[in-house]
Amino acid sequence: MPDYGDDLDGGYVAPRYWREAPPRYRDDPRLDDGYYYRGDRYNDYDDEDGDFPPAPRPRRQASIDRNAVSPQFSPGLKDDKQASLAQSPIPRSVVRFSGYDPGTIVISTKEKRLYLVLNDGTALKYGIGVGKQGFAWKGTETISRKAEWPDWTPPKEMIARRPELPDHMEGGLNNPLGARALYLGSTLYRIHGTNEPNSIGKAVSSGCIRMANPDVMDLYGRVGVGTKVVVL
Repeated sequence: MPDYGDDLDGGYVAPRYWREAPPRYRDDPRLDDGYYYRGDRYNDYDDEDGDFPPAPRPRRQASIDRNAVSPQFSPGLKDDKQASLAQSPIPRSVVRFSGYDPGTIVISTKEKRLYLVLNDGTALKYGIGVGKQGFAWKGTETISRKAEWPDWTPPKEMIARRPELPDHMEGGLNNPLGARALYLGSTLYRIHGTNEPNSIGKAVSSGCIRMANPDVMDLYGRVGVGTKVVVL
């Protein structure tokens, strides 16, 4: 939840977000109910010298929601209209495409593009985000399940790498899986939306294929369970 505080820059109020502190710091009296500013522009909270967090510089106290939680881990509204506003930086297009049966989804991790093969020698081309180094994969799967506004349960391997993640998160605008998810076979991988459209065109995920919410909603309406997905 953003806390706009009372610091004005030419009339602009910079939002401040709160995130939960690591467990070993949650009883620190300098924290507010175990939370600290995320992206604090005064850089009061850093860990460069191993003393997290240093005492903040004196300044007027902003009004604080004591129940605030980190926005990236908070359930949000399930609103298709609002989700459609987060357009991909890579516009979808129609291109010539051959070599695969109509209806097949072909994913080029090298290009960071997804192709939905049409029946006239063309394909719909979407920008995507792919697995970062060490998490990329190739193979052929089928869509085994579709879900609107999917819940997210991080796999235990991900929680081992990032113990600050929640065990489970309700679907919504702030959910990392975005507005739609297409589950690939019996794997842990999905084609899913994202609340971070600036990650499209990059290798950033743990193996899943990310699409901007408007694009994944478009694809979701065009394909069904059983659709073949080829990852190159």
